[in-house]
Amino acid sequence: MDNYNNYNNFNDQNNNGYQSQQQNNYTGYYGSYQNYNGGSEVIYKPEKKKGKGKRVLAGIVGLLTVAAIGATSIVGYNLIKGDSKVSTSDTTSSEAALKTALQANTDDSTATESTAETRELPSVVQLASPSDAMSIPDIVNKNSSSVVGINCVTSSGMAMGTGIIMSEDGYIITNAHVVEGAQSISVKLPSSYADDTSDIESTDELTIGAELIGKDTMTDIAVLKINKTGLTKAEFGKSSDLQVGEVAIVIGNPLSMELANSVTAGIISALNRSITIEDRTMNCIQTDASINNGNSGGPLINAYGQVVGITSAKVTSTYGEGLGFAIPIDEAIPIIEELIKNGHVTGRPALGVSGENISEIYARYYNMPSGFRVKRVNSGSAAEKAGIQVNDIIIGIEGKLISSLEEFNKIKNQYKAGDTVKISVYRNDEIVDLDVTLDEAATEEESAEKNYQSDDDVYNKYREFFNQFPF
Repeated sequence: MDNYNNYNNFNDQNNNGYQSQQQNNYTGYYGSYQNYNGGSEVIYKPEKKKGKGKRVLAGIVGLLTVAAIGATSIVGYNLIKGDSKVSTSDTTSSEAALKTALQANTDDSTATESTAETRELPSVVQLASPSDAMSIPDIVNKNSSSVVGINCVTSSGMAMGTGIIMSEDGYIITNAHVVEGAQSISVKLPSSYADDTSDIESTDELTIGAELIGKDTMTDIAVLKINKTGLTKAEFGKSSDLQVGEVAIVIGNPLSMELANSVTAGIISALNRSITIEDRTMNCIQTDASINNGNSGGPLINAYGQVVGITSAKVTSTYGEGLGFAIPIDEAIPIIEELIKNGHVTGRPALGVSGENISEIYARYYNMPSGFRVKRVNSGSAAEKAGIQVNDIIIGIEGKLISSLEEFNKIKNQYKAGDTVKISVYRNDEIVDLDVTLDEAATEEESAEKNYQSDDDVYNKYREFFNQFPF
């Protein structure tokens, strides 16, 4: 009850206070209003206007002054010339001469503006092209018959890309990721190979089944073969002769075969770009010529119509918009020759482990060096023979510290199979140096078979485990 009374008292006080305050406010406003009405007012008194006659007189005086100055100037000019008389004809001729000069000046200005508008300025492509370069239409005509479409049927659907004809008897270059997991591959030739160009859409003569000769995932290169001769092979140049800023042309099938043989142009943006995709490091040419899905495996062409690179949309999509990348043809040719000869690249070194990177934060938290942790050691591999164990942290190779698996592979791939290298591992709070004789890397088919057997072994272990329980 007391609380309730206190609450009423609190309300009464608040209400009284509010009313008194409100009245004071009103009183203040009211007082101000009274002061406003009863106080002194400021009376506006406009200035008296000047008489009309005075303004007219001032105007007449001004005109007379201007006329006097003009007459004095003409008389003075004639006195200097020795002619004391001023005639109306002289004044008229002077005015005519002045008009003629003004008209001539206007005509000259118009002619100058017209010349500036019609003058042709060079384009970026023209500025990037050497003096003896081919025109872009000529480059396209030269290479269009050497650029083909690649269609693949995979377990998840269809995949497509672009290819480059490298021989008259049907060898074709493309990217390894284009044919990854392909159950069947076909090549779509350009319309120039059709016997009847009037009915290209309905004919199947341009689509030919292809055989996969070999592919190399590390360099993203694959070689196909079709059973056809008389093809137009591309002319290959030297990527080592490229200069930053020179013109670059891309031909391919972006997004779909409906856009086959699309041409984009740009410049060489950079050379020797080190690009890391997954656990692979690639050396690439960078260009601002548009490269999209479907362009993969197509040609990067120089100003002389020569193929100097193999475009890779996979690299482009990984790094962002406006950045195109291509595999230098100088580095691709030895891989292509190996694939044609052996079906795979020989002599490539292998350690025989799989691992995961240790982040810098993780390394600091657990007070351990950066590197990569060994998750699995392949049976009979070079790593097992050298004594590398699961959970070892590999931190260096040949005295060079590494911070990731990608960095380790980049150094390791500078050696060949059979070379002995010193690998440093961190184990039980100690650093141990091990001499490892590198193996030859297995072919991709052998690796796939090992992975399949490994997966099958896992399933067998589960079967053995569940077979212990009768149902």
